[in-house]
Amino acid sequence: MSDPGPEPGDGTKDPSRFPARGAAVLEQMGGISGLIYSSLPVVVFVPVSTAFGLLPAIGAALGVATLILVWRLIRRESVQPAISGFIGVGISALIAYIVGASKGYFLLGIWMSLFWAIVFALSILIRRPAVGYIWGWVNSHDRAWRGLRRAVVAFDLATLVWVLVFTSRFVVQQHLYDANQTGWLGVARIAMGWPLTAVAALVTYLAIRAAQRAVHAHDAAHEAQETGTTADEPGGVAQPDAH
Repeated sequence: MSDPGPEPGDGTKDPSRFPARGAAVLEQMGGISGLIYSSLPVVVFVPVSTAFGLLPAIGAALGVATLILVWRLIRRESVQPAISGFIGVGISALIAYIVGASKGYFLLGIWMSLFWAIVFALSILIRRPAVGYIWGWVNSHDRAWRGLRRAVVAFDLATLVWVLVFTSRFVVQQHLYDANQTGWLGVARIAMGWPLTAVAALVTYLAIRAAQRAVHAHDAAHEAQETGTTADEPGGVAQPDAH
């Protein structure tokens, strides 16, 4: 039985489709430039806070976030990441204002890191690795990997890496928060931001490739078994016995 080829929208049959889908996900995050833009409000907030106080720092961070949004609009780039970033800066600024201290600006990120660490860790414990389900959503809600131990283990490992990333962010930044080290909080936010994300993304990519190989091997074996069964059925083509 010949392979009819991948159906439209089915990214699991063609491994070459993953880079395009991965690029689409990265684009939704704002691309490489979006990851860099997300650090700019922090880069501005910390020195302005040190030199002029909390309110000028809040205004500066919001101003930078607004400029990034306008810049992406002018360049006709995806604005969804910029809007999300602006909202995040706004919430962080509001928390800092309520707390009455510059370090409050980092509370949202600190506690979101803890939240995602718990979510991803629980997904491993219940054998539903978050990375696998995210990949399945990107690939038209494909769940073929769920029945393959190799794929599940690969996604477990990738999810564990993200747990380590989120946990390290929480532990380090919470410690700096408790120590009132606002300047170092800014350094930690940037240093543990997109660099760690890039490392975790690489591990995720390798896990996805391993899972894809497991799925493709399983599909090939299943197809070969079906082909053999068809040949053995009455009416199937069989070679005459030479003896």
